[in-house]
This record gives sequence, C-alpha cells and structure tokens, in this order.
Amino acid sequence: MLPIDDSPIVRDGKSLILAMDHGLEHGPVDFEDVPEKLDPSTVFETATHDAVTCMAVQKGIAEGYYPSYEDDVNLLLKVNGTSNLWMGEYDSAVNCSVDYAAELGADAVGFTLYGGSNHEVEMAEEFRDVQEDAREHDLPVVMWSYPRGQGLKNDTKPEVISYATRLGLELGADIAKVKYPGDPDAMEHACRAAGDMKVVMSGGSKTSDYEFLSTVESAVNAGAKGLAVGRNVWQRENPTRILDALERVIFEEETADAALEE
Repeated sequence: MLPIDDSPIVRDGKSLILAMDHGLEHGPVDFEDVPEKLDPSTVFETATHDAVTCMAVQKGIAEGYYPSYEDDVNLLLKVNGTSNLWMGEYDSAVNCSVDYAAELGADAVGFTLYGGSNHEVEMAEEFRDVQEDAREHDLPVVMWSYPRGQGLKNDTKPEVISYATRLGLELGADIAKVKYPGDPDAMEHACRAAGDMKVVMSGGSKTSDYEFLSTVESAVNAGAKGLAVGRNVWQRENPTRILDALERVIFEEETADAALEE
C-alpha cells in the first residue's frame, strides 16, 4: 500500500470508480434493458461527469475507446477477468500486462482476487507480479476482493468482508473493492481491518435511487472511501442525476435524502 491521495483516481481522499467490465464478467445480459449501452462510448460519456474519478474497463475497451476520452476520463485498466460462461471453481485469467496497461495510458490497474477459491494461491501469486510491476510504473492497484469458492456459503458475512479488506492490505493493494456486509457496524469493522488502505463499496445490482444512495451513505459514514459502481449508474435512464447525488453523498457527505432533493 502506498499513499495515493495525489493520484488522478482519488479526489479529496475518496474515489468513485465507474466500472464497465461487465461485458466480459457478465455478458451482454447486463445491457438488455439499456441496449444503447452496448456501445462503450455511451458509458465513457457518462464517465466524464466530475464525480467520476476513473473508469474501469478491460484491455480491448481501453484500446478501442479510451483514446477518444483520455483528456476527460481517468483510466483504471482491469488486468484480469473471466466470462460468465466459465463454470468451474472461481478463477480469473490475467489478460493484460501492467506494462501494456501503462502504454495504453492507464492511471491505475485493477485485479480480481477470489479469496477462498481453490485457485486462491495461483491468483495471489499473479497479483504479486501485477502489484510489483505496478510499483515500477507508479500506478495504484485496486483489488476486487471477492471471497468466493466451494468453502464459502455466504460471501457477504461480516467476517468474510473484513477478511476481504484485510487480504487487500496484506497483499499490497492500494484500494480494495468489497461488497457491503449488510450493516454499518460490519462495514466499519471491515474498514478498520484494512488499516490505512482505502476501501470502496461495490455497487452491485440495480436498486431504487433511495435504497442505493442510503447504502452508499451508510458505507461512507462507516469509513469507506468511496464506491466502485456500474449497473447502478449506467443502467439508469438518467445516469447524470444519480451521479449528481453520489457526488453529494460521497464527497460532500450529504444524506441520501438531501442528495435526492436537489
């Protein structure tokens, strides 16, 4: 872990990561209700909002679309990922090198680690290489810390999420993205387990504006340093409205109620 408050992906100590790695991880199903979002340019346009500190995409999207937005969007390049067609124990292929991410203009790199998977050892070794290569390029490392596997029956239990944040700290991530563990006390413990490393909440499946913003408010009040969100922004008919509200909740620390009133 390194101090990253001066990084382009951090604003006032916090981050709002707009994720669009769903085309690989989930497939086109996530775009069925918003078919126009199949075009990555539409989401890059959304990422130009002032609240968004960076956009997370896979290599192919970065190659094809980021050059048109490099002046307005900070790039977080995911260097591993796997499709929803894969039916084996949780694993993720490393599909981009850190050197190539830097060549593409990345401001940070992201890596998914499935703690508890039968492939955890190999994934941790892969993360070691990514993390150490990122240090050579002065790039922050964001870990998608998602405990999953045959031995885990509940991947959002408080003790599991606290373990997820601790894995990020122990292995050298600068930010860990984790699921919300269900209540503020559990989130607070998960943030304490992370030491000085930043923790951001995973946005998850689309919910109502108020339910989503209330959860973000709860996470921030418990010590989370922001949000990594995809569907709860770009699946909405008006993503600008929800980003306006998120800016107030995350960076101005307003309540969900107040943010929705404006």
